[in-house]
Amino acid sequence: MKTIILNAPGSVDQLEYVDTAIPEIGAGEVLVKVKSISVNPVDTKVREGKGLYAAVKDASPIILGWDIAGVIQTSRSESFKPGDEVFGMVNFPGHGKAYAEYVAAPASQLAIKPANVSFEEAAASTLVALTAWQALVTNGKVEAGQSVLIHAAAGGVGHISVQLAKHLGAIVTGTSSSKNKDFVLGLGADRHIDYRGFDWQIQSRQYDFVLDTIGGYNIDNSIAVTREGGTIISIPTGLSDEVSERAKEKRVNCYFMLVKSSGDDIKQIASLLEKGVIKPHVSQSFDFSQMREAHLQIESGRTVGKVVVAL
Repeated sequence: MKTIILNAPGSVDQLEYVDTAIPEIGAGEVLVKVKSISVNPVDTKVREGKGLYAAVKDASPIILGWDIAGVIQTSRSESFKPGDEVFGMVNFPGHGKAYAEYVAAPASQLAIKPANVSFEEAAASTLVALTAWQALVTNGKVEAGQSVLIHAAAGGVGHISVQLAKHLGAIVTGTSSSKNKDFVLGLGADRHIDYRGFDWQIQSRQYDFVLDTIGGYNIDNSIAVTREGGTIISIPTGLSDEVSERAKEKRVNCYFMLVKSSGDDIKQIASLLEKGVIKPHVSQSFDFSQMREAHLQIESGRTVGKVVVAL
């Protein structure tokens, strides 16, 4: 089968196209003929030897990727049968091996793809939608009437989070550059903030929940505008002791969260997709032969919505 392997951590030149054997499946697993792959910032970080690289560095070969949508070829699970169209995030934060024509996946991490959703849209609704769900619903417990701030609201996680927060009944503010203002408001956000030149430190503490998809220096911005007793969930980086202490002084609950594969959660996402509650924005679709270009687009930091790769 066609496969992309990572020869060594580094640039996109380390991504090599090779032929490998179709994987065998074990009990409780299914073999998926992949139709579409979603590419995320975590993919590029691992390629560079950062982030979760330690989780895959001893594998041979290293096959990047976690987000897939495709068709069941063979099944050793009662949950799915050959011909079923499925999607999900495979073995995150482990070795997903998604950059391949066929993927062996635990059936417990997949869901049936809604008929009204394309394979590209389904692949685009995996890691980012699961992150939004686990941040806002599972951990943040966002409720109707709460004031919610979504940083980088035009990005992958951000644009799904805005839609989900509105579905939950929250009053939503999204940040982005000014050129993406209409896109963010079109997602349902009640208010837009152009992050460039915005002075967070002089704002009122008005938000009950903040999803920080930027990390680093932006944690302090988030703390500055979160109400006493409010919650911040940061997804890109861990929290230093200094940041945790500053949050504690402000009586703000501040957590780092790493998304995890979950069949139960991806079924919730499938339901939301089927009902049209959330809709992923696929800004660019690349061919499997253009995976390097897809990585470079993600690395630009200017992707609106999602990037997918079609097989």
